[in-house]
Amino acid sequence: MAVGTFRLQAACTRFSSIAPATALHRFPLASSLYSHGLHLGASVSCNAVQQQVQSTTEKQQKQETSQFQKGQKKVQQESVTPRSQDFNMWYLDVIAAAELADYGPVRGTMVIRPYGYAIWEAIQNYLDAKFKETEHYNMYFPQFIPYSFIEKEASHVEGFSPELALVTIGGGKELEEKLVVRPTSETIVNHMFTQWIHSYRDLPLKINQWVNVTRWEMRTKPFVRTLEFLWQEGHTGHATEEEAEEEALQMIEVYRKFAVEEAAIPVIVGRKSKLETFAGAVRTYTIEAMMGDRKALQAGTSHNLGQNFSRAFNTQFLDSQGEQQYIWQTSWAISTRMVGGIIMTHGDDMGLMLPPRLAPIQVVIIPIWKTDAEKETVLAAATSVHDQLKKEGVRTKVDASEQKTPGWKFNFWEMKGVPLRIEIGPRDVANKTVVVSRRDIPGKSGKMFGISMDPSQLHSFVIAKLQEVQDNLFNIAVSFRDSNIEDVSSFEDLKAAIAAGKWARGPWAGSDADEARIKEETGATIRCFPFEQPSHSGRCFMTQNAAKEVAIFAKSY
Repeated sequence: MAVGTFRLQAACTRFSSIAPATALHRFPLASSLYSHGLHLGASVSCNAVQQQVQSTTEKQQKQETSQFQKGQKKVQQESVTPRSQDFNMWYLDVIAAAELADYGPVRGTMVIRPYGYAIWEAIQNYLDAKFKETEHYNMYFPQFIPYSFIEKEASHVEGFSPELALVTIGGGKELEEKLVVRPTSETIVNHMFTQWIHSYRDLPLKINQWVNVTRWEMRTKPFVRTLEFLWQEGHTGHATEEEAEEEALQMIEVYRKFAVEEAAIPVIVGRKSKLETFAGAVRTYTIEAMMGDRKALQAGTSHNLGQNFSRAFNTQFLDSQGEQQYIWQTSWAISTRMVGGIIMTHGDDMGLMLPPRLAPIQVVIIPIWKTDAEKETVLAAATSVHDQLKKEGVRTKVDASEQKTPGWKFNFWEMKGVPLRIEIGPRDVANKTVVVSRRDIPGKSGKMFGISMDPSQLHSFVIAKLQEVQDNLFNIAVSFRDSNIEDVSSFEDLKAAIAAGKWARGPWAGSDADEARIKEETGATIRCFPFEQPSHSGRCFMTQNAAKEVAIFAKSY
């Protein structure tokens, strides 16, 4: 496709948030492409909409770009906005200063920089191994999906229509059928499953793909919500409902273990409410995490699709009794949103704080010298320590640059969230020792002096401290989360808890309308019905009807 036309199926008011004026003003190339047929807009008259919303759009665009420009200035000043002062600005500052990502030329997109991508690679490496252990196989489906596929499952098209990017022109010609740029792949997967699955012997079929996804978001935030993002999406087909349910639960457990054991994020695992269930699913399971501003982040989901898509696509198989049956399906995904979750869970006023198991660099070594003679011996010692640790599998880097002072380097690598810092000076070389500092414990209390350079002793010490940092980050996050969840017994209690920025937990037997009312009046939604149910009164705090389950409510990203 040389040049395509992307149109957003949405109301005119939505167009005001995605008009291309910013790109045309800031990026001459974008202006050239637009004039030759690359259009971002709604399925209405672009000129009419632009005239109506030009003033509003310009204001929005100025607000959107100014925050990142402030972040760039902060990087130059080598500081970040304090987290308690402005959490959103702090988040943007950290992303810029730690060199995780930058904004792309198309509004709502981001460029993931090497350090940020290395975190995503660590996530990929862990999950990909787990998928293979559970006999899922990687493959790839096309990015372009016929619009007729999306229309086949009614709730699916209804749920995704506002976020679709559509291609209507290819090679300079109007397409016979418009194409959807992949928002998710259930439809195209089913199209292919129909061709591959014929007998019960073909089941289960369990696949995964690592791809990009496009969803036209109104409000974007790097890593958390962008027009395009990276994820993995698993899709499975089964002969029975029980097998599909077992699969959906198995995969949400894989996500839980990753979040807890690798990302050091304590998550609450549970079932989504009907209103929050994935479009086209029977049940959605989720892992919910509390961020540093106490908002909830849906960090991963697993869906039991039942037979909704197989019936829509006529995906059938011949069972062992010779009868035609519709397959039962699941889908599940984690995205680069997890990187944002790590930042917002663990970061502090100094910047990023990474759990050692996911940190691209686990140990940074800072050699310190004044004279040329000291430089030679100190660098030799630093290189030796680096090689020893690297040989043992520790991700290590020596910062021997001469343009910056040791103090600047300390601050820089703290900003990057490196778990451990090793300092080596002339006196340390003479004593065959090093100084080790922990990122999770600021100041002198986090410094450990006189640590032996002996390879076996130093390696054991470093491994132990990395595990301590990993455990400490998790424990801090657990304490923070648990201290910010309030049990409620009335709607007034819930409103007070949400107004205070906390999560509310209470017995629930309300209707969809009751749930919608809570969202309208407080901005909070049901995050999940936790698998681990606490004891409760048995009466819904909203309706006073008998309640079997406790639900958690919170504002979210």
